[in-house]
Amino acid sequence: MVLLCTASSSTTLLARQALLARSAAVVGQSRSVHDLVIKRKTGLPIHRAGPYGGGRSSVSGHVATVFGCTGFLGRYLVDRLAQKGTQVVVPYRDEDEKRHLKVMGDLGQIVPMEWDLRSDQQIEECLRHSDVVYNLTGRAHETKNFTFEDVHATGAGRIASIAANAGVSRFIHVSHLNASKDSPSPFLRSKAQGEELVKSAFEGATIVRPGHLYGHEDRFLNQMASWPLTWHVNYGQTKLRPAHSIDVAHALEVMLDAELTSIGQTFSLAGPRTYTINQLLNLVQSLTFEKIRREGLNVPKFMLKAATKIADRAWWPMLSPDEVDRRYIDDLADEPGTKSWADLGIEPDTVEEVAIVYLRRYRSNLRFEQPVETGGSRLKKGKYHVVD
Repeated sequence: MVLLCTASSSTTLLARQALLARSAAVVGQSRSVHDLVIKRKTGLPIHRAGPYGGGRSSVSGHVATVFGCTGFLGRYLVDRLAQKGTQVVVPYRDEDEKRHLKVMGDLGQIVPMEWDLRSDQQIEECLRHSDVVYNLTGRAHETKNFTFEDVHATGAGRIASIAANAGVSRFIHVSHLNASKDSPSPFLRSKAQGEELVKSAFEGATIVRPGHLYGHEDRFLNQMASWPLTWHVNYGQTKLRPAHSIDVAHALEVMLDAELTSIGQTFSLAGPRTYTINQLLNLVQSLTFEKIRREGLNVPKFMLKAATKIADRAWWPMLSPDEVDRRYIDDLADEPGTKSWADLGIEPDTVEEVAIVYLRRYRSNLRFEQPVETGGSRLKKGKYHVVD
């Protein structure tokens, strides 16, 4: 009886060993030269594994730190990176800010770490295991603790310097399309200063300049629909080139492996069309069936700025005085020598193609399901889960 059990166990063991050997052979055959990427700056290998194109159990081989991940654009970038199997370090300041990011990747892929912009040690802890660092930190208004210069310039330079000293291979910094040292807006001047500090601190840094961003949690279409009075400025003639947040996040994710075309480059990622504020208000009005635009109404600049200053002192600022100034500034043309969407193989959306996704909730219950009949071209079927 003992002999039979021993023989049976030996047979089972041999069968398992044979199965493991076959599995190992299959895995070995599935790995090829194109699975291995050598980082140009550091010479370190990045080895992919698992299903191609992302999904569960896929491993991109990258570890990325996304500063500013709890903001509007950051959540979309974290989602795209995690879906492709990238381990993402998500620095946060408030405990509740990072909860929604935890479910964007498999177990262990999303690594939250507390940080402070003025703490070199905490910044170094957040990026010391990463081969790529994204800097999306930004503020829409100044506070007593952080000015625009503190966040967009000094803070960006500090992160870039620490990343360079830690041996990080890639640094991708998000600025603004209208960043300029001569801008009347302190926000845009600090963005331009931040670009210079990042370039001087990190050799080969990639600069990304998106236009005004729109999406589910934006301060663009949502404000036009909910607070249209604040957009009746400059007689509606300010020219804007808004970009879809999902497209910009896609571009940032593509840059992760597009080293040959993105290292040391500057990308101008404005939307494909230029609109006046009046055209955008008309679009919002046509999609929400609400009276958004008032013909002939124009709020003087000094009145709107005075109202924002009072609101800033009384409660959480919904609109800052600097944002009022920026609504009088036309979006700049792409700077000569910068790259665009085409260099990343991306065709960006126009506002009229996807705006209904973000504006339908402003419709009344009587017209909530009414098909889109106005406001430009129809939605791209299959790209968004919207049925007209």
